[in-house]
Amino acid sequence: MVYFRSGAPSVINPLHAHFPRDTAVPGSFTLTLTWTLPNRTTGVFNVTSPLLGDWFLAAHLPKDEGEISVKGLYEECQYLFQPQLIVQCLVNIAVLYPGYVTEQSMTPHNHSCLYKVFVPSYTSHVLVEVLQCHGAEGCPLWLRVWAKAPPLHNSTALDCCEHAPCQLALDLPFWQHWYYVLVEKHPGVLGTISFQVTVQLTDCSRPSLAHLPFLSSSTSMNMPHSFGSVGGLVLGDSPLPTSPNGTKHLVPIPTASPASELCWPVRPMLRNELDTFSIHFYIFFGPNVSVSPDRPAVFVINLLPVLDSGGVLNLELQLNVSSLCGENATVFGCLNHEVPLVSGDNALVTCEMESLAGFLLSVNATASLSRLQIPYLQTGSWYLSLRSLCATEHGFEPCTNVTAEVYLHAYLSPCINDCGIYGQCKLLHTSNYLYAACECKAGWNGWGCTDNAEAFSYSFQLLSTLLLCLSNVMFVPPVAIAVHSHCFLEAAIYIFTMFFSTFYHACDQLGIVVFCIMEYDVLQFCDCLGSLMSVWITVIAMAWLQPVVNQVLYLLGAMLLSMTLQMDCHGPWNLLGPSLFALGIMAIAWPPLSTPQMARTIWRRHCYLPTWKHCAFYLCPGVLIAAAAMLLYAFVEKENYFYIHSIWHLLIAGSVGFLLLPRAKPNGRMGPLPQRKACRYQLCINGQEELGLIDTAMASINSICTS
Repeated sequence: MVYFRSGAPSVINPLHAHFPRDTAVPGSFTLTLTWTLPNRTTGVFNVTSPLLGDWFLAAHLPKDEGEISVKGLYEECQYLFQPQLIVQCLVNIAVLYPGYVTEQSMTPHNHSCLYKVFVPSYTSHVLVEVLQCHGAEGCPLWLRVWAKAPPLHNSTALDCCEHAPCQLALDLPFWQHWYYVLVEKHPGVLGTISFQVTVQLTDCSRPSLAHLPFLSSSTSMNMPHSFGSVGGLVLGDSPLPTSPNGTKHLVPIPTASPASELCWPVRPMLRNELDTFSIHFYIFFGPNVSVSPDRPAVFVINLLPVLDSGGVLNLELQLNVSSLCGENATVFGCLNHEVPLVSGDNALVTCEMESLAGFLLSVNATASLSRLQIPYLQTGSWYLSLRSLCATEHGFEPCTNVTAEVYLHAYLSPCINDCGIYGQCKLLHTSNYLYAACECKAGWNGWGCTDNAEAFSYSFQLLSTLLLCLSNVMFVPPVAIAVHSHCFLEAAIYIFTMFFSTFYHACDQLGIVVFCIMEYDVLQFCDCLGSLMSVWITVIAMAWLQPVVNQVLYLLGAMLLSMTLQMDCHGPWNLLGPSLFALGIMAIAWPPLSTPQMARTIWRRHCYLPTWKHCAFYLCPGVLIAAAAMLLYAFVEKENYFYIHSIWHLLIAGSVGFLLLPRAKPNGRMGPLPQRKACRYQLCINGQEELGLIDTAMASINSICTS
């Protein structure tokens, strides 16, 4: 599914989640691209007569199943969304000047003529008319007018054969925009047709622009400087331009001045930028606004292109009920793009008028507070018109002698309601474009994380947190066994793992049952490091190694594991690599698995070989439990993560308790010789025997072994 929109990103909702209250959703274009062949991964679509400005394209992947799996053990699908834009532009479009007639001859091989006219601010009426049509019976022409882009050939048109005079009137046109006029011949019409086109604008601040015989400059119409400039000269200082083919020219026409319309003042709102997508709009002599009964109050909010389109515009309107003096009055607010809706009728009640539509707010004595949130609003000028109307038997009518007082608050925020308590507002960027969105947790969905259709209950969140945290208590027996066996370093590592695993899982929760004693990244790193170090030192302790070698391997393992975790904390080889390496060292050091040369050097059967009881009741159960934990971690944990990972804690801690055997009981034949306290399975007291430097005859006198 591909979404595209002009002026701002599309507000997409592929999961059909509910939007928060008081949220208005702008529309966008949607297109589904389907690929039936595996080698065809390119979709092409055309946008005819696109609006001027920035266009935004968005696409989404199918819904994630939400399963957690070990990184690297499963194949991951790679998606690449790379749009490409090809633009075809129309050049040398003839310009129509208000109050002048443009003569045109349409030859047989020409089927249409395209013009454009600029509409300045405070324009309330546009009239486009085709005059003096000659060359065929009647006037076989179609007249089309469109804002911001050339009209489409299948759009609504006026047939000049059926309408005399052939003219199109537009009320409340968009301000500061180009309007395009398309004149087309009927199909099958041969010969040359000559006609005239004229445009008249009605300015609410002045009687008319059409009656002006000459324009002093482009600035008098509030036009862009490029509109009336030819070679750097102002329009009033240079001759009027002609078309390249010289088939038309401009002739001033005398027109009667229409009745002037009342023009309401527009009050600007000041910007106060606090942070990214955090902007407050202030009113002069505000924020309280007085809405008189005879005229609306109009305000303008200017949103900058690109910079303001990735946030949420918030409007808050609160009525001072005491100002109504008991009247049944309602204050309507209408937010429109590019032009204010200040019609004298009841158009403000619906906020719609012909092709003009906006966002509606209303407050009265019963509901004195109204809020409106619009995500990803189009940039440009937005006009808020406030008017008070009284309810009567015939509908809403203008009030008499009632001046309503309202509190107006407008601001731009990154996310809707800051995503609530079940979400986090994040700033995202794609192709150097910055926008904000909510990242919901605990099963909550929606643009404001307010849709609880799939949300986890509080009891489930509490249960999952307690399971993941309290399952680490299983490390207490391995700590006690390590201390009893004088494996103090191993006991310290187990305590480190138990502590950070408990508080990491207390912080790594999806809901509101969260407790973090430090930053999340620190807890995650310490939890991973403690888990891997526990496996590493346990296997190293099972091997018969000299104390110096043990210390070197412990320190080397800590440094290497820290390096690998920094590169990829969740890689599968972080656990498999140290485990296989330590098992290799243990296989080399253990007498039953070592070479004969090593056996003659370091192996004495009565000193180092574990008994069958140790193998049956300690080694075999420990290995089986550890293998079950590995299989659970690799293949089953992706389902029911809270329960399976808690069982993983229990199994891995239980396997450590079995593999780290208790200290052997002292032999009664030792006599007065002191017993060396160390962490290994079987140990001879005399160091010379360990190195194989004395013979067996002297061993019975000078060496005593513990069983």
